[in-house]
Amino acid sequence: MPSHVGFGRMLVTMGKGLGIAAMMLVLGCSSGRAQQSSSDVVARVGDRTITLQDVEEQWRKDDAAEHADATFKVYEGRRKALDQIIAHQLFAQAAKNSGLSTDAWEEAELSKRTKEVTDEEVISFYNANVAQMQGRSISSAAPLITQFLTEQKRTEARRALVAELRKSGPPVTVSLDAPRYAIAVAATDPSFGNAKAPVTIVEFSDFQCPYCLRAMPTLKKLQQTYGDRVRVVWKDFPLVRIHPQAAKAAEAAWCADEQGKFWPYHDRLFGNQAALMIDDLKKYAQELALDTARFNMCLDSSKFASRVRDGMETGTKLGVSSTPTLFVNGRVMPGAYPYEEIAAVIDEELQRK
Repeated sequence: MPSHVGFGRMLVTMGKGLGIAAMMLVLGCSSGRAQQSSSDVVARVGDRTITLQDVEEQWRKDDAAEHADATFKVYEGRRKALDQIIAHQLFAQAAKNSGLSTDAWEEAELSKRTKEVTDEEVISFYNANVAQMQGRSISSAAPLITQFLTEQKRTEARRALVAELRKSGPPVTVSLDAPRYAIAVAATDPSFGNAKAPVTIVEFSDFQCPYCLRAMPTLKKLQQTYGDRVRVVWKDFPLVRIHPQAAKAAEAAWCADEQGKFWPYHDRLFGNQAALMIDDLKKYAQELALDTARFNMCLDSSKFASRVRDGMETGTKLGVSSTPTLFVNGRVMPGAYPYEEIAAVIDEELQRK
């Protein structure tokens, strides 16, 4: 789960459970019968048969974002449940020789690994998230923040414990596959990493999006960790309704790419998200020692506006509705996921290969 949404969910929790339950009823309820496959006939009109695959294709055509979101939610719910079952089995194996029940062993391990939340951490969190505090003072918000940070540390400790047991305990294989999407990667798409890497991460991003800024160092760290096994590909998806400078910034990055400087210019844009007006974009080109006359002509003529639109159209057809959205070998991950969660998906993909 992207970490930036966690605290907001503590403040606004009503309805989420009902929403997911309703989605599961729509997509997964079988009333005791075997789940329908895509080739099953779900309706007939005269001698014309309509299959579940026909319904899925029509839904995807009518509202790609809704279809992708619903499909992902069902997978995410199933995967969370599967991970819980796997963790419990690993804990049970580890607890066998301890003289404790599985639950008691887990609690003892997590208590040892979960550090107490400090006053400094509470103050730092409050200052960084004051807009979400709904007018609360730090003294009134402190208990809720402490609870949230404690749960966060406990979750991290549990994740680390499971990771240790998966390495040292009985072998674990997962065959529940995630929904996958075929994404065309053009030779002109900016990328870093080995073009023949077994794992390709396609990132739909927006230069004015603060959560995309958070994703940038994560992706670079992943590439450093996995080396030639991972390739990262950039796709434009400026959210023009809320980020009015993002589309022109994307054009500017293509103008820099024309001179072989996409990634340095990409980093410069993310380092100056509050200054993305036309004059700023031209200044960054000068600072990076580009041919400014060529760059300015490119930018002023909107030479690459159609290429930016192509990225947006590709993302829309895939159901992208927010940034950043990553596709790891076609597996969608919407949001600024932490390094550990993306790495876990990469490890699964490498295992498949």
